[in-house]
Amino acid sequence: MLLPFLDFLAESYGPFRVFNYFTFRAILSTLTSLIFCLTFGKFFISFLKRKNFVQIIREVGPEKHLEKKGTPTMGGLLILAGIIFSCLCWGDFQNRYLWSIIFLILSFGILGFLDDYMKLKYESSDGISAKTKIFWQIFFASIIAIYLYKSHSLSQEITLFLPFLKDFELNLGLVFIFTSIFVIIGASNAVNLTDGLDGLAIMPSVMVAGGLGLIAYISGNIIFADYLNIAYLPGSEELLIICGAIIGAGIGFLWFNTYPAQVFMGDVGSLSLGAALGGMAIILRQEVILAIMGGVFVLEALSVIIQVTSFKLTGKRVFKMSPIHHHFELSGWAEPKIIVRFWIITLILVLIALATFRLR
Repeated sequence: MLLPFLDFLAESYGPFRVFNYFTFRAILSTLTSLIFCLTFGKFFISFLKRKNFVQIIREVGPEKHLEKKGTPTMGGLLILAGIIFSCLCWGDFQNRYLWSIIFLILSFGILGFLDDYMKLKYESSDGISAKTKIFWQIFFASIIAIYLYKSHSLSQEITLFLPFLKDFELNLGLVFIFTSIFVIIGASNAVNLTDGLDGLAIMPSVMVAGGLGLIAYISGNIIFADYLNIAYLPGSEELLIICGAIIGAGIGFLWFNTYPAQVFMGDVGSLSLGAALGGMAIILRQEVILAIMGGVFVLEALSVIIQVTSFKLTGKRVFKMSPIHHHFELSGWAEPKIIVRFWIITLILVLIALATFRLR
């Protein structure tokens, strides 16, 4: 929105050329979404309270969570608004990667909004049926996967790369579409499952976005990409604008979401953030790196799979409750302790994932 106007001004006034640097725009994107969420957060929470958009607490959940009854939900709308507004201000509209991630954020956000709304309307924690939700997730993810496959011009855009293996390159061909759908849906649902404690999901999302943003910067620079043996992907550097927007909006939302939370993210936030992270990972060809960085998300999702599988096959539960953060709650861990330790683990995993580029 602002970029064409700033480019016009740069032709007659040199200092405006600083906006041509995507790193500078990424900083502005971060600040814009951060200020947006901090400015409108309190008003938005008041709006949710007036509309009685409050969290539906599961009866089967930990008893301590009953204290959170009445806390506003759908706070993810604030995050999405901050991200989209920031991207529209500082993003390059001609970049197909930018629009691909914006599409994922909006489509999965709408799906999450409907899920949250159904829970509120019927005063149930069920929301949209699992089959309906997965159908639309596949549909939206397929659109982007097919688009990225059809629009690719370089072989590395659909090639699988693995950390630690310098010479491993596997051209996926049409399989790229199916792996991309799996990654997007998997990331979306993993973040959604993690969003069960105050601030538990948002900060790891911010950290992973930061890691992906650094990779986007490197991948879009032919010199840095060659030095670190990363696939050079022209135009991928624009993803740094979205990563900055996610970081800013996430930190701004955390101001209100930190323990004890004034507002919850809801599915509208968690599903869209997860889809965005998954989408950026497949664009950057770093699906495995995403799994390392988002190890907390992976653990949360695996704990649910293990719990359900074990109970169906043996009638016994592996964990006291799943996702695994509830297991630690029922084991006597204080909620803030679980949250902060999961943050620390995510930071360590992001650093390990980034270190793999020098270990090839």
